[in-house]
Amino acid sequence: MTLGVGQILLAVIRPMWAKLAIAMVFVAPAMVAGYHATHGIAKHMMPSEIWQIVFSVIGAIAVGVTAFLRVAGMAAADQSGRDMVQA
Repeated sequence: MTLGVGQILLAVIRPMWAKLAIAMVFVAPAMVAGYHATHGIAKHMMPSEIWQIVFSVIGAIAVGVTAFLRVAGMAAADQSGRDMVQA
């Protein structure tokens, strides 16, 4: 349901800053989950806490970028479909 509401908001709202804020609502939890998932794996693979944190941050960034690209792709798909209907 949340994803559906997000898609509707991305299709309806015009200002780019608002679309970015909506995207961040989806990206922020994904980054936190990516950090903790990577940290759980890194904790078992390496003894150094510094390297655990480094790899956890890299994992969070990778998951966050992926989530942002998917949300941005949904917004772009909604925009191209709307242009075809109006034309």
